[in-house]
Amino acid sequence: MYSEERKKIVLDYIQKYGKASVQELTEVLQVSEATVRRDLKDLEDAKLLKRTHGGALSLQNVNFEPTIGEKKVTHLKEKHAIAKKAVELIDEGETILLDAGTTTFELAKELKSFAKLTVVTNAINISHELLSHPGIEVLVVGGMLRKETLAMVGPVAEQSLGMIRVDKLFLAINGLDLEAGLTTPNLIEAATKRKMIKIAKQVFLLADHSKVGKVSQAKVADIVEVNQVILDNAVAEDTLNQLKTMGITVHLVHP
Repeated sequence: MYSEERKKIVLDYIQKYGKASVQELTEVLQVSEATVRRDLKDLEDAKLLKRTHGGALSLQNVNFEPTIGEKKVTHLKEKHAIAKKAVELIDEGETILLDAGTTTFELAKELKSFAKLTVVTNAINISHELLSHPGIEVLVVGGMLRKETLAMVGPVAEQSLGMIRVDKLFLAINGLDLEAGLTTPNLIEAATKRKMIKIAKQVFLLADHSKVGKVSQAKVADIVEVNQVILDNAVAEDTLNQLKTMGITVHLVHP
């Protein structure tokens, strides 16, 4: 089989399934791993896919970011259940940081029962949601507004965050992959999330099963930088066990 024929098969396969491992492609093509890796490098150089450790991703998976309106109506039951569990992990009087995201927005709606709480957020919809809660003091991070996520991001946001320390960060993410780590489609927003992780005593990741195994363009952090993760019960048992092996506390919810 000629090189161009192989590469077309590789592209078709990855576009169909979203991603592929080197091992999968060696079986499909009946060639060596070295040949597959060489083809993947050529295809990445041509900007036709994104290589990962052990395989490759469709560029649609890497760069695609749904609108906040689209994200609000997907996996709602899972997001509600994750938010309710997150509330149980917050203590009265703490200072918490809510990252911009649809699951963290659901968490914000569950904070009405607190008599004393300080909430730092870079999300304008979350700050608006908390305005009517008398027991909650809201600190809004400034910065450049990303309309896609309603998040304040960029150097001004990072500078603002640098002056704060929080007890707990509740982090939202687009992709959670055991090898690639935590990723998001936007480089600027990824940098702001990294700063959030640095100022928190504990990091709690909120993610429904649709985020697991996904990889986006911009890396936020390695998974081991998270202390606890809240997932729904559609996540594979093998993934849960690997997270626990990394020393991460896993909370599993049943929507």
